[in-house]
Amino acid sequence: MKNEIIERFTSYVKVDTQSNENSETTPSTEGQLTLANMLVEELKSIGMEEVSIDDNGYVMATLPANTDKNVPTIGFLAHVDTATDFTGKNVNPQIVENFDGNQIILNEEQNIILSPADFPELPQYKGHTLITTDGTTLLGADNKAGIAEIMTAMDYLIQHPDIKHGKIRVAFTPDEEIGRGPHKFDVEAFNAKFAYTVDGGPLGELEYESFNAASAKVTFKGKNVHPGTAKGKMVNSAKIAMEFNSKLPAEEAPEHTEGYEGFFHLSSINGDVEETTLHYIIRDFESDSFQARKDLMQKITNELRLTYGETRVELEMNDQYYNMKDKIEPVKEIVDIAYEAMENLGIKPIVKPIRGGTDGSQLSYMGLPTPNIFTGGENFHGRFEYISVDNMMKSVETIVEIAKLFEAKA
Repeated sequence: MKNEIIERFTSYVKVDTQSNENSETTPSTEGQLTLANMLVEELKSIGMEEVSIDDNGYVMATLPANTDKNVPTIGFLAHVDTATDFTGKNVNPQIVENFDGNQIILNEEQNIILSPADFPELPQYKGHTLITTDGTTLLGADNKAGIAEIMTAMDYLIQHPDIKHGKIRVAFTPDEEIGRGPHKFDVEAFNAKFAYTVDGGPLGELEYESFNAASAKVTFKGKNVHPGTAKGKMVNSAKIAMEFNSKLPAEEAPEHTEGYEGFFHLSSINGDVEETTLHYIIRDFESDSFQARKDLMQKITNELRLTYGETRVELEMNDQYYNMKDKIEPVKEIVDIAYEAMENLGIKPIVKPIRGGTDGSQLSYMGLPTPNIFTGGENFHGRFEYISVDNMMKSVETIVEIAKLFEAKA
């Protein structure tokens, strides 16, 4: 299984599937469609049935039940796109066998080093086979590791018909990283009662609580005049933007928060004297405090309008997804089964909230309760991303064990 999963994963990451939030197509980039079509062929080659891809790049397939029991249909999902934070072009994965627990030189020429001094969890992977970047791109374990693990688990179940299971559906979706993953996902066609995204991080992660999420775009209009004659005339939009950001609580930012703490995240700034735009994401686990954060954004906007004029500040705010806990708790047995599956394999389950988004957040509100399980990766979205092949195999085993437990409990 080890060589199989390495081969699958390294072939997937070499396809540039970075999504693009400025694109209006689905998928947002051509590379995602390239990988999706590769996956269609692979699903057929391993013996999956009802393999399909729609016009928007959503791939689905079926592993038929091999039991007479009335087992609910379950699904496993992963997304094909990689993050917009860092380049995913020309990914050159590096394989480190029997990791010694010390630093890894990712790129000698550019002196890029993956070091325990910066990433203290590294030594716990001593003895593992790791896959890293070459320091110039992200790796794409988020979420191509999930694809490789689902594919390998299905292949394993097909090769071992003695393992009894109900009907299993799999899906590979586009554009998760830009928040659109489920937007055109056909829940009715998928036709599963429950599902799991295989989109988590380190070994044992099991998540069924997510942020409530919104995006905010704040545009500031200025008036540019030659600085030599600007007195009483110039309105500097960049300075109004700075004033806006200064009114947000400085400690309620991603770099200062953890666990169940929410935040405002200034993700980009673009502007000059004439016009400046700030993009934020707003996150909170509790609906009341989520609303309070949005109210604060509006309050600051109103205050600055009073100071500088109604037309000087424009706020565009949109909800993105909600805490999936409300939809999963009524069917908490699906979380309990994943928990039991990990314990059966000697994995310590780590139940914690997702401080990020998964397709499961939206799918749960679309009628498909979908918690999230680990892939084995670390440091997603950047040059220091890596994954343990040993833990990828544990993820495969967890998928298989979940399927077995659903059949055993039916």
